[in-house]
Amino acid sequence: MITLKLATSLDGRIATATGESRWITGQEARAAVHTLRAGHDAVVVGVETALADDPELTVRTPGYAGPQPARVILDSRQRLADGCRLVATAREVPTYVVATTVPEPRLLDAGVRVLSVPGVGEERPELKAVVAALAAEGLSSLFVEGGGQVAGSFLRCGLVDRLEWFRAPMVIGGEGRPAVGALALAALSAAPRFRRIDVSALGPDLWERYERI
Repeated sequence: MITLKLATSLDGRIATATGESRWITGQEARAAVHTLRAGHDAVVVGVETALADDPELTVRTPGYAGPQPARVILDSRQRLADGCRLVATAREVPTYVVATTVPEPRLLDAGVRVLSVPGVGEERPELKAVVAALAAEGLSSLFVEGGGQVAGSFLRCGLVDRLEWFRAPMVIGGEGRPAVGALALAALSAAPRFRRIDVSALGPDLWERYERI
């Protein structure tokens, strides 16, 4: 089961042109995201998101005492910085780097688990191989959080089973960064299609939930 989470403006942007993104959605939406994280085996982000935001990707719901999901970073060239939060806490929370190169000793020494998979295109990890490698590690439910290129890649490969879309009442404009990267569609008939299963208000935001048709 692969769930894609999007937190966007009304026009589907996840950041301004300069990369500012904290916070587009409100406190209630962010709390819901933590609950969703807790329901999955692993949280998945691209390395660009990891480098830009230095996230923890943990469940920080008050009173939560359950297991933390593993953190997975799609990082073909193993650019994750030594001093970032993900590496610093890799011995406390299972942390995986999925690469297309031989594992870096500096990451292994920090407790990061490096999985090497085949590369495609610009040597990005081949996603079906990524999913298979993570499943072999016991990570069968994935919560994909970003960024736009990662979201587009999962959708383009037909790997997204559910969408959790948090939409804030603001408009950023065309120069903002899109939530979903290029899908290379030649016709509408090839577009990924979903069925809405729920919509609700969370403070000022909307939470829309979809499943793949």
